[in-house]
Amino acid sequence: MSRIHDALKKAEQERLGASRPPEGPDSPAPRVPAAVVTEGASPRTVEEPVVMPRRPAPVVPSTPASDGLLERCTVAAWNPDPKRIIIPQQAGSALGMEEFRSLRSRLYQTRDTAPLRTVLITSALPQEGKTFVAANLAHAIVRQRERRVLLIDGDLRWSRLHQLLGAQLSPGLTEYLRGEADELAILQRGPLENLFFIPGGKSVSNPSELIANGRLKALLDRLAPLFDWVIIDSPPAITMSDASLLADLSDGVLMVVAAGRTPFDMAQKTRELFRKVRLLGVALNQVEPHTTGSSYYYGYYDGGKNKKNGKE
Repeated sequence: MSRIHDALKKAEQERLGASRPPEGPDSPAPRVPAAVVTEGASPRTVEEPVVMPRRPAPVVPSTPASDGLLERCTVAAWNPDPKRIIIPQQAGSALGMEEFRSLRSRLYQTRDTAPLRTVLITSALPQEGKTFVAANLAHAIVRQRERRVLLIDGDLRWSRLHQLLGAQLSPGLTEYLRGEADELAILQRGPLENLFFIPGGKSVSNPSELIANGRLKALLDRLAPLFDWVIIDSPPAITMSDASLLADLSDGVLMVVAAGRTPFDMAQKTRELFRKVRLLGVALNQVEPHTTGSSYYYGYYDGGKNKKNGKE
């Protein structure tokens, strides 16, 4: 057995010796594992772990207007009209305040179902109370803790929001749209914390062209993320085309109707004008006090249906 083992071992050694290349100066270089080469990297053998370069973390764009715009805004000395701003400056209650709380709650309920931040407030005809509703709704919202509101006077033909707030008229939106003022110049901050205001500015003869020139959209894109709500007071929808342009820049439209004053066909026509946008509902204004027991009353209609009595 030992001779058979020795013979097999000798044969194995001879086989291995025949397959080994001769050594010497002319001997070919020994084979090495193939290299894995990536662009811009040094070769690595397959026997080494290939460590792919780590991709840099994506650059997160800065928040719009994160340059401290609101902090740099000077607090203005407003003198609100107590007859038309019914939400008190200090804690307390006022006639009609509960109706604005209800309207505020309805807007929050609506926002639970779909994104809603920028609200356009309009009416079919002049003097139905849209400016009154816009100003007091903004005050009702900021009375909540840590709720920030931007109120914009979008009625560039007949700006009146500044009169209710007791604020300056200009520089305002028209100056910004003309490129004559920047955001900081037109943005006012009132005595109530978290209530900001952009007045209409000087009256112009071509507001539709200014609204459509793209600067207002850029302004809203920059400022809206900084606020819980952006409320825009619009010109009347029937008499001016500006309301439709502003509606396209808004998330929803709230329509104000004067009880016993707005013709039914005008209200219906206004509703048709906004059929392609999100009509949030209708605020019923100027109801006789003996009808509801309040000097101010705002019924809310969702999609044209009165939630109080179920009538169309």
